[in-house]
Amino acid sequence: MNIIEWKGKKIKGVLSTFDRVIIKGYSFQLSNVKQMGYFLSHNNVLLKDFGDYAENITKSLCEHIENIAKDNNRPYVYIPTADEDKGNLARKLLEENPIDEGLVCVLSDVEVCSTMNVVKNGKEKKLQLKWSKRRCKYYYLYYLDKDFGWMHIKIQSWFPFMVQIYINGHEWLKQQLIKENIKFEMYNNSFSYIEDINKAQDIADKLVNSKISDKFDSMIKEINNFLPTIEETFSYGYFWCLAECEYSTDIIHDSRKSVDEYFKSLVENAFYTFKCDDVMSFFGRKLKDTGFQFKGEITSDLRKRNQGFRLKHKMKSNQIKMYDKGYCIRIETTINDPHEFKILKDVDKIINHEEKTTQKKWLPMGKSIANMYRYGELSKAINMRYINALPIPTEKEIAIKKLESISNKIEINGKVYTGFNLFNKDDIRLFNILADAGLIINGFTNKILRARYFKDEEDCNSTKIRNKTTRLISKLRKHGIIKKVGSASKYYVTENGRKIINYFMLYPEFYSY
Repeated sequence: MNIIEWKGKKIKGVLSTFDRVIIKGYSFQLSNVKQMGYFLSHNNVLLKDFGDYAENITKSLCEHIENIAKDNNRPYVYIPTADEDKGNLARKLLEENPIDEGLVCVLSDVEVCSTMNVVKNGKEKKLQLKWSKRRCKYYYLYYLDKDFGWMHIKIQSWFPFMVQIYINGHEWLKQQLIKENIKFEMYNNSFSYIEDINKAQDIADKLVNSKISDKFDSMIKEINNFLPTIEETFSYGYFWCLAECEYSTDIIHDSRKSVDEYFKSLVENAFYTFKCDDVMSFFGRKLKDTGFQFKGEITSDLRKRNQGFRLKHKMKSNQIKMYDKGYCIRIETTINDPHEFKILKDVDKIINHEEKTTQKKWLPMGKSIANMYRYGELSKAINMRYINALPIPTEKEIAIKKLESISNKIEINGKVYTGFNLFNKDDIRLFNILADAGLIINGFTNKILRARYFKDEEDCNSTKIRNKTTRLISKLRKHGIIKKVGSASKYYVTENGRKIINYFMLYPEFYSY
């Protein structure tokens, strides 16, 4: 049983969709020294003239973007400091100059950027192109888009004209629900009510299959008036990458009161229960894989915010969070480094130095926007593993009675099964093993349990140890702590077992030795 099943009628639905997605557009050709050299040569620009040439291009781009605001009769504001919250300013400008659809405003500031410059090579006594840091003007164009709702595009006004696009999956879904005439209510980027939650989920799942890169190509052509020159030279414009991708699963309750009843206990229980290997299990990984040693930092962080409580687990730069948001409890996975995950791709293979064939192979996932469907698959699976492993809050009196019951011996069909001594270090170790999120999610076999419980034995695969494990499993089953699923010799912790283990892990004063 997970918290969705536990709360029953108080849960009005579960919705999984992308949340914040940051997409970056790169002109890889202009980001490569040799390709940039070819570009300048193709357009008859000498290295000594690059500075003036780039200044003119930037001036033309700035005028073009500012004219977009002027032609659409929308506000243009230059911000003297890059620290100001541009999102809040854009919403304020929308209130002052309301529209239903289209360009909201254009903001600009000066920020540090990575760019291409011409420098002197004293050794070879010639000019050369080199990557360097400088300050340049950035533009932020905010939109109320008919497809994506509230979004913005950020563009660098100096070579290589890097673009960053911010969209939000909940905003996109909102627009689709309006088109489908499905009633809904929202609070602070979350849905508190959806008339047809199943239909909404079907719509949300379509975002990964839509060709959103075509939409971005169309929008950026209107913004970057230098893009035709780039495309004419290289026959290609921007390559779109997923810089940051959040995918959330919202457990929608019938009221805020239903969330407040147990959420504080839920985050505290999860913080004190989940260990490093549990966090790895959520991400579909193990601390020690065959032939692979994980190297990186795993952390958990619990904070009290103005909005409520937030629990965050990080595996290197990827993370999973749980926090409350209006009527919802949100589980959210953020993938910043996709290389920690795998994607199935077609790979060319040469046979006998001549023939070429294609085969499927699991490879580290890249940041291409074409992999967005895989981001969604992985994140949704991570969210559901987390939800299924969450320790359900248990009242002390009930838990103590259950602890007392498993401490007593029982007789079934004439056979006596001893109880568990919660002051015995071996039984304590057993319950710590069963509390592993990986075992709770995926279950375990005789082999898995004995490898952990009898790991200090010389031969944990001996007949003697296998029989000991069999008797231990039988004892756990008779006390209702685990159950066998189907015909397979695989066991899962029961609802009763989870309550006992959760309390056992949260209140060590009852079993310390």
